[in-house]
Amino acid sequence: MAVAAPPLRVLRCLCRVLLFLSQFYILSGGESTEIPPYMMKCPSNGLCSRLPADCIDCATNYSCVYGKPVTFDCTVKPSVTCVDQDFKPQRNFIINMTCRFCWQLPETDYECSNSTECMTVACPRQRYKANCTVRDHIHCLGNRTFPKMLYCNWTGGYKWSTALALSITLGGFGADRFYLGQWREGLGKLFSFGGLGIWTLIDVLLIGVGYVGPADGSLYI
Repeated sequence: MAVAAPPLRVLRCLCRVLLFLSQFYILSGGESTEIPPYMMKCPSNGLCSRLPADCIDCATNYSCVYGKPVTFDCTVKPSVTCVDQDFKPQRNFIINMTCRFCWQLPETDYECSNSTECMTVACPRQRYKANCTVRDHIHCLGNRTFPKMLYCNWTGGYKWSTALALSITLGGFGADRFYLGQWREGLGKLFSFGGLGIWTLIDVLLIGVGYVGPADGSLYI
């Protein structure tokens, strides 16, 4: 004679089966829980007009007059929630901006990559190709990421005041050149006693006016 399974055990088995089926449904693509990448930049229930550019889609008009104020019709992207001035939910709104492309923005409105492979102390000054990205809260026309030629402006941590002080006090022993990473010139000054003083005086002038800089091509701090 078969013994009936306790109701509690049957209930547990049923829950396990339902849990397995729900997980299988999600993994098979029946329900997507993926959050769009732009949602990380989109504040919830904020003013629609202040949303970052990645959170909205705007019907831009490239025939506007450069430098003149212009308005565009915009719509928030899916999953983004925002409100108007009266704190009412809103999806369509108008944004005010200046008619100009992203690469025409002032330098304070975008960030660019740095390069440590070019000489900052050179004549003429060297440039490098940087990749620039517009800041989130700035609106403009065209691609928000663009290339731009910039002057080399990186620093390796060398201080101009320290180099000048070493050149005045210990320049005859090549301490200034050793500090700047120019060990060949430093050895030359060391074994020639600063070029009998002439090389020492010349280096004081050259370092003082910034003509002689770090060997790695960086700027003084």
